[in-house]
Amino acid sequence: MRYGGGMLGLAAAMWIVCALPLAAAERKTVPPGEGTLARAVAAAHPGDVLVLKPGLYTGGVIIDKAITIEGSPGSIVDGAGKGTVIRIIAADATVRGLTVRHSGIRQEDIDSGIFADKGGDRALIEGNRLEDNLFGISLRGATAAVARHNIVRGLQELRVNDRGDGISVWNATGSRAEDNDIRFGRDGIRSTSSHDNVFSGNRFHQLRYAVHYMWTDGGTVSRNLSEDNDAGFVIMFSRQLVIANNVSRGDRDHGLLLNFANDARIEGNDISNGGTECVFIYNANDNILTGNWFEGCPIGVHFTAGSERNSFSDNAFVNNQTQVMYVGTRSLDWATNGRGNYWSDNAAFALNGGDIADMPYRPNDIVDRIVWAVPLAKMLLNSPAVQVVRWAQAEFPAVTPGGLIDSAPLMRPPPRPAAPPQEATQ
Repeated sequence: MRYGGGMLGLAAAMWIVCALPLAAAERKTVPPGEGTLARAVAAAHPGDVLVLKPGLYTGGVIIDKAITIEGSPGSIVDGAGKGTVIRIIAADATVRGLTVRHSGIRQEDIDSGIFADKGGDRALIEGNRLEDNLFGISLRGATAAVARHNIVRGLQELRVNDRGDGISVWNATGSRAEDNDIRFGRDGIRSTSSHDNVFSGNRFHQLRYAVHYMWTDGGTVSRNLSEDNDAGFVIMFSRQLVIANNVSRGDRDHGLLLNFANDARIEGNDISNGGTECVFIYNANDNILTGNWFEGCPIGVHFTAGSERNSFSDNAFVNNQTQVMYVGTRSLDWATNGRGNYWSDNAAFALNGGDIADMPYRPNDIVDRIVWAVPLAKMLLNSPAVQVVRWAQAEFPAVTPGGLIDSAPLMRPPPRPAAPPQEATQ
């Protein structure tokens, strides 16, 4: 009886405990002031929403539970130049609607405005304004985190390479950065050793690189705008990416750079008015480039260093000073399945009225290669001897020692890709 009574008592106690209502999530208002936010976080329970009144809050806040911090217009969290302003170390936390400013500037500590650290899986960082932080938002070890609709204004006073990135992604598999507006700092979004990320609908201005990939495989870069940066989309040591429907306009060096970037699909991008090259391809292999528009650059595509098995079709090369710079000796054909590319300087004709020109197009001749190899040879470009060489190659193409040819050039350009949506932000 004692044994049975004890078991019954234990069962009754367990039933009472299970029947007790869980603490309901609360919506709590937090007044401004020194330390008020940190104390509110310490007292909060998972699921609580902390609503910040307008005013100034001190930084150095660590979010260690699944809560939401929600700002009102004028809610400012200031780091006073020390460390990271807000750090997330718990899963399913949200930071929304704040102005977050003045982190420290220690690169080795990755001082950030908002930092989703290891354990901060599925963090949601949205609708914030980040000002004068070394790194705006850092996603490091936090899987499936989301940063969206944020305005990031990075540092300007340090040298570019000493600044941090607008959004830094490291080992944050499956994370997303969407519809952010990023200006100043170093790179807009830098992804290192992360996989299967999505970066879409972002706008980048006055940076070193808009999007910078290092050792990152899988994922999508789409519908982004890069304007007035040193370079637009810089993809290095990465594989199996989709780079689609982005715009690079007026970037000073390259709109798109592929360096040891392999197995990517690059489609529907619009790259124009670059200062050096629309596209630079260096030792990049097995990529598909189709439906892109390259216009108004000194060089449309600079293709070098043994890049192999790349497919080019249905691209438009429009009014570039040099459409393609290729100095290799191998023979390459930029036509796929009977369709090549459109070349604005190709005086083409199609007697059958079709879409494919009757004659192949060769963007470079022997003289081009001599000038690239020996720049002083430019002084001879107007000489009769050079004109004879060019005439001979045009009449007898077999004398060309390898090089690039489009065997099925298009008579008309494909549709120009639509520009991504833009928002007026300050």
